[in-house]
Amino acid sequence: MKFLDLAKVYVRSGGGGAGCVSFRREKFIEYGGPDGGDGGRGGDVWAEAVEGLNTLIDFRFQQHFFANSGQHGMGSQRTGASGDDAVLRVPVGTEILDEDQETVLFDLTEPGQRVLLAKGGNGGFGNLHFKSSTNRSPRNANPGLPGIERTLWLRLKLIADAGLLGLPNAGKSTFLSAVSNARPKIADYPFTTLHPNLGVVGVDAHEFVIADIPGLIEGASEGRGLGDQFLGHVERSRVLLHLIDGTADDVAVDARTILNELAAYSPELARKPRVTALNKIDAMDAETIAEKRAALEAEIGGPVHLMSGVSREGVTDVLRALWTEIEPSRKPVADEEEKPWQP
Repeated sequence: MKFLDLAKVYVRSGGGGAGCVSFRREKFIEYGGPDGGDGGRGGDVWAEAVEGLNTLIDFRFQQHFFANSGQHGMGSQRTGASGDDAVLRVPVGTEILDEDQETVLFDLTEPGQRVLLAKGGNGGFGNLHFKSSTNRSPRNANPGLPGIERTLWLRLKLIADAGLLGLPNAGKSTFLSAVSNARPKIADYPFTTLHPNLGVVGVDAHEFVIADIPGLIEGASEGRGLGDQFLGHVERSRVLLHLIDGTADDVAVDARTILNELAAYSPELARKPRVTALNKIDAMDAETIAEKRAALEAEIGGPVHLMSGVSREGVTDVLRALWTEIEPSRKPVADEEEKPWQP
């Protein structure tokens, strides 16, 4: 299934039905009076977050979502039927943007969450509604209110506990395949990963989700390479795992490149907790490892883990470091205002 994380949709709610002008005409009833019913209400357009979806590919084949209009009112005081609603079923983590692609209207982060995108028009009043002591035979009725048309953008941001960052061929996909059942594409050329991948990881009887995104290069914030739009999929992560290719000529420069691109994309994302790991240590000797680790620690100002996605050396320690950052978000928050029961 093709991955799609941005889609444009057109929605329109249903219009209200018109009121009816009618008079009761029955045998032996001399003064029947008005009996025109009201028009039915137009259907709404809703967006609902559902489980089991991880892409917006369905919206490539259907972009228009129109709710049904309400039926017109009828005689004998009969109200028209309301129109059926239209529901857009989207993956959890979908943002709904206005037509300018910048204004975030809604953010669906929980399964079952529903938001109203366009409200249906009210039905018009029939002539029965206008009956009064001074107007015994009203011959006017209201038309129904028209529906609302909107152009919206859907943007998917995957919900994962940890996000993988690094230059192309830093070993992100190899790491994900080593620690989970995910099978991303792995090859010895840049930009092997073209769309995000998710994997469920287990360590010490705990499970969490890791998201792998395409690699960043210098100038990604300006559109070089695949750009930095995929960083949106790690915005919701609790912690970032920064993988650095230990076989690179200058690991400090590689680390600084990623940090600069993070800051250019979002200062808030750059402030997220990070776990830094020097990858591919199976291809280096001990002296080279120590030298590059020291250079990397001096550059980022923090500890650096050693690991190899191929031999799986040091992988468990990296997962434990990630879980240390994720665990506080899993603990239920105690209700400080809760007071003991008193008779």
